[in-house]
Amino acid sequence: MSNFPFPGLNLALTTPFDATGRIDWDRLETLIERYLGSGVRGFVLSSGTGMHVYLSKEESMELARRGSKIIKGRARIIVQTSALLAEEVVERSKHAADCGADGVMVLPPFFEGPTDDDDIVAFYTEVSNGGLPIIGYNVPQAVGVEITPSLLQMLCEIPNFCTVKDSSGDLGKQASLIRTGLPVMNGADPLVPYSLYAGASGLIWGGANIAPKTCLAIVEAARAQNWLGVRESWEALEPVMSLIWQGDYVQSVYAASKITGFDAGNPRRPLRALAEDKMDALHAALGDLAEREAV
Repeated sequence: MSNFPFPGLNLALTTPFDATGRIDWDRLETLIERYLGSGVRGFVLSSGTGMHVYLSKEESMELARRGSKIIKGRARIIVQTSALLAEEVVERSKHAADCGADGVMVLPPFFEGPTDDDDIVAFYTEVSNGGLPIIGYNVPQAVGVEITPSLLQMLCEIPNFCTVKDSSGDLGKQASLIRTGLPVMNGADPLVPYSLYAGASGLIWGGANIAPKTCLAIVEAARAQNWLGVRESWEALEPVMSLIWQGDYVQSVYAASKITGFDAGNPRRPLRALAEDKMDALHAALGDLAEREAV
């Protein structure tokens, strides 16, 4: 879709932490500036990769405020405003709008929430009062709610609901969503080139913290329908994108990003730094990405 508001790469930014586990605000600015310098023109603040569920409401809202102030209109801003209570989602979303965000990403009701389609639609209808375009979040393996093609069609009738981020990791099911003709964003790292070929409208990509230039090269090649170029860039990324998806995702993204020069510290507890016995495999999967990103 030519008027889709979130095309291309939207970086699900790691939230930087200091040695005590507090958000490192100085490092946040350094990271954002480095990613902007690499060509990133879309950010997701308080993302899943950025440990949204382990940030307090106040921290998440401050992250939206400070991140937006740093970006200063130089890139699109999506803020995750997911919460258990719809009223809180609305509050967070209105705050994101006040900060200058362009959209919000919202999980369906989770933790023993409703699974009936009508109840999911009712939830998103209520949270649409936040005023910004909504990106639904399809991650059934974590939430227990699957956004199917029929549900997506119902959701897209809600004012402000514009797309779904599919992090199911199932290319067949994502292709079914895309075939509705409605905009769908890929959120599963190992599927990136295949999703783009299938017609995904955009990407929300946590693994892009590791190698933004190389990830952007894939997006640009796909935009030009240069599928050989997509394949060439993907050969450098595929080993690490496949590895991190197999488990310890957040820990692996933080560890790999540190190696390639985009250091956000260590994840916040209860997560810990990636175990030492997994670092050799991570280094091997990274190949020459650190050198590529330094150019």
